[in-house]
Amino acid sequence: MTKKVSEKRALRLEFLGCPAAPAASLARIEAIHEGLVSGREAFTGWVGLPWRDESEETARLIETAARIGAQCEVLAVIGIGGSYLGARAALEICGKYHAAPGAPEILFAGLNISGTYHAELLDRIKDKDVRLCVISKSGTTTEPNIAFAVLKDLLIERYGKAEAAKRICAITDPAGGTLRAEAEAEGYESFVIPPDVGGRYSVLSPVGLLPLAAAGIDIGEVLAGARRAAEDDLRGSAAKLAAVRKALLDGGKTVEIFEHYEPSLFYFAEWLKQLYGESEGKNGTGLFPAALSFSTDLHSMGQFLQEGNPIFFETLLDVAEAPRDLLVPAGADPLLAGKSMNEINRAAAEGVIAAHRAADIPIVRVGIPDLSPYSFGQLVYFFELTCAYTGRLMGVDPFNQPGVEQYKREMKRLLTNN
Repeated sequence: MTKKVSEKRALRLEFLGCPAAPAASLARIEAIHEGLVSGREAFTGWVGLPWRDESEETARLIETAARIGAQCEVLAVIGIGGSYLGARAALEICGKYHAAPGAPEILFAGLNISGTYHAELLDRIKDKDVRLCVISKSGTTTEPNIAFAVLKDLLIERYGKAEAAKRICAITDPAGGTLRAEAEAEGYESFVIPPDVGGRYSVLSPVGLLPLAAAGIDIGEVLAGARRAAEDDLRGSAAKLAAVRKALLDGGKTVEIFEHYEPSLFYFAEWLKQLYGESEGKNGTGLFPAALSFSTDLHSMGQFLQEGNPIFFETLLDVAEAPRDLLVPAGADPLLAGKSMNEINRAAAEGVIAAHRAADIPIVRVGIPDLSPYSFGQLVYFFELTCAYTGRLMGVDPFNQPGVEQYKREMKRLLTNN
């Protein structure tokens, strides 16, 4: 039985050894928030995405995703950065436990330029019934452009041009760009990337929602969780976290380490790295985002964290209820035998907190109720708000990425000269 939204648990924040949130920063955030919701600031369309679940486009998206899910064994999602990380994070967090039985396998292409990766992907799907979802505002981004060409050729060779077109869904700009032009010319099913939403803030748009819905995940729950993160208490927590992050930066902490003890959070931490790195890293400022998977990385990075250069603080993504567990067999160390693995994992987390607090490392604990679509929606919107608030406090535009274009220009120059 699905719980009522009001009965579901919210994220919880705990600040350990962190500076108090400066009152001046909190006052500024009130004004910052008013700007975000005003509709007058560029690229703030993401603010309203959680309330679009009743829209005609969302209803069409759910219908299309159900049809895709029923008609193929593999859905290859083609995109890079914000065009794939959010969906992959959601599938890792809740896909294993909330996807519909018989839903297609979701695979990803266009996230790199590795010939080996894509050749192996072709091998993996050679005997499978395949559909494509290509995500790109322009259609010219190098990595997805190449992958789409490769996979489109596969479909045409296997099914013929007319049938291949029926197996392609494009998520792109509403009016401009080469992918929009091709979608219109070839008759692809298509959805819109809102023009006022940047890639890294697009998880709650068709960019993230269509792959999730195709996997049979309840996107209504995702959006309901996002709406919960917009309510006053969690919005206040996001404001406090933003003010504390800025205070930590001002105090000499230049690195934020996102940590987790559940492997399912790996790609969510990767999404956080993009969200914060691309939003804040401008004008010679910003916190450098890093991510560590515990307890694995304690065996490689634990020494540095405990006694190395204290330029960092830690943000712990702490899951209260893991979906599964095992008891340790009698043949293990007597100290461990008979205990649940999750109990030992919890002891490791609390031990690290105690040791790092003794070393005067500031820690922000983000308590996550469970690995569910609802919790995922909360996480996405909560961290998006926090990022927007902190970026404005830092005096940067958290919605542009001018530095990203430089390497693309240099790469094109080298390819042209060759």
